[in-house]
Amino acid sequence: MGVTVYNTKFGQIKIEYDKEAVISIGRSNFNLLDIKKTDNEKNDLTDKVYWQLEEYFDGKREVFDFPFKLKGTDFQIKVWSALCEIPYGKTSTYKEIAEKIGSPKAFRAVGNANNKNKLMIVVPCHRVIGSDGKLVGYAGGLDFKKRLLDLESNIKA
Repeated sequence: MGVTVYNTKFGQIKIEYDKEAVISIGRSNFNLLDIKKTDNEKNDLTDKVYWQLEEYFDGKREVFDFPFKLKGTDFQIKVWSALCEIPYGKTSTYKEIAEKIGSPKAFRAVGNANNKNKLMIVVPCHRVIGSDGKLVGYAGGLDFKKRLLDLESNIKA
């Protein structure tokens, strides 16, 4: 397993991977001056992830095509798979996702699964909002969630 950090237009992004695929993408507060204290092994896979994220941040990419793994419970994987079906520039609610996966009363559990999503942006949990249309819960912070939704809505407008 390896880990590396890239500076992007939207801040530092940490990428974790194994021999076959990316297993985690998240925001990082890593001090780049301490880079020797980590593995920080950039390779073809992490470079591909970085460039695809940069294209996404530039509004030039809507779909990612690098290998990634979803690791979680069966329920979490159902939720994350449903998130991947939310079109770029669109949103869904926790309730709608719960209904889509056949558990209409499990909207709180959907929220918990979103919170456990280790592949932010790629598994677009930022596209899930409250039933009242408000931005709620995002591991990357609500400001970051708003920036991602604004990016997607401005490109589609």
